[in-house]
Amino acid sequence: MKFLDSNVFIYAFYRPGRHLSQSEKQMKDLSKKIVAEVEEGKEKVVTTVVHLSQVVNILKHGVTPEQLSEIMEGLLMLDNLEVEGVDKPKYLAATELGRDLGLDANDAVAVTIIVANGHCGSFKPDAQPLQHFHT
Repeated sequence: MKFLDSNVFIYAFYRPGRHLSQSEKQMKDLSKKIVAEVEEGKEKVVTTVVHLSQVVNILKHGVTPEQLSEIMEGLLMLDNLEVEGVDKPKYLAATELGRDLGLDANDAVAVTIIVANGHCGSFKPDAQPLQHFHT
């Protein structure tokens, strides 16, 4: 099982009001492919409520409230998408880990979920902070 970062959803569903650069287009295409594979049940993935909240906070600026509800409901109905809760102790631990690794707290949450559950990596199209956690 892989961790699905919020950027995958954002790149797949966000509709910017400008022309995308070549690298942005590549990330969008890759993200759409990943989301399609998840929606088709080909990949079992995990994310967190924190990462879904990031998705909502970004997508609400590029899609209608109705479209956003449809996107989120569609994702949450997938049997192969596990959504982990993040309570205060988990977020505090992630914040401390983030400080040690030079990551923001939300990326550190992803790392703690990957490590704690023995997941085998992550889907993150821009592959920056979590790049070294892919296996």
